[in-house]
Amino acid sequence: KEASTSAAATPIRRRRCMKCCGWTVSVVLLLAAACVVLFFSVFRVKDPIIRLNNVIVNRLDLLNTVTTPPPRRNITVVADVSVKNPNYGSFRYPITRTSIFYRGAVIGDARGPPGMSRSHETTRMNITVDVNVDRVMSQPDLGSDIGSGLMTMGSFTRVGGRMEVLVLKKPVTITLNCTVTINITSQGIEQQNCKQKVQI
Repeated sequence: KEASTSAAATPIRRRRCMKCCGWTVSVVLLLAAACVVLFFSVFRVKDPIIRLNNVIVNRLDLLNTVTTPPPRRNITVVADVSVKNPNYGSFRYPITRTSIFYRGAVIGDARGPPGMSRSHETTRMNITVDVNVDRVMSQPDLGSDIGSGLMTMGSFTRVGGRMEVLVLKKPVTITLNCTVTINITSQGIEQQNCKQKVQI
């Protein structure tokens, strides 16, 4: 009787063991699938977005003078720049640099403050660039631009930093090239075109 009872219990144990193994494998597969989904959705590093919201030019009227502008009178360009972080992690950027161009020549350069954009946060900063008036006045096409009432300038902004998503840390560099046409009289923006490039 004991032998027959043991023989009858063996298939039951096998079925229980197979069920237990099946459940374990199912749980492992579900966890693996969840990890894959999280990796390709939540933990995947997305491109930060940099945007030039506005440009304010102060004392552009100095270019209307026939002679060289008085000393200690500078033209300044204030660039309102925002950095949007669409990731589930922080984006730290210790270096921010903006250059202003006119007719292909660099007329101003400035460094912005370091900063950090938290998860799904947009950080704004104002970068003030002092314009080298002598370089602007030396351009042969300045007179025609003043006569038209419009002045087209270019800006190049570079933000270098690091994206941190849990244990993942990736270097990220964002560049923004903009062409801005400014009304000399009103000092307002007539036209703006920007292109962003991200390197991860």
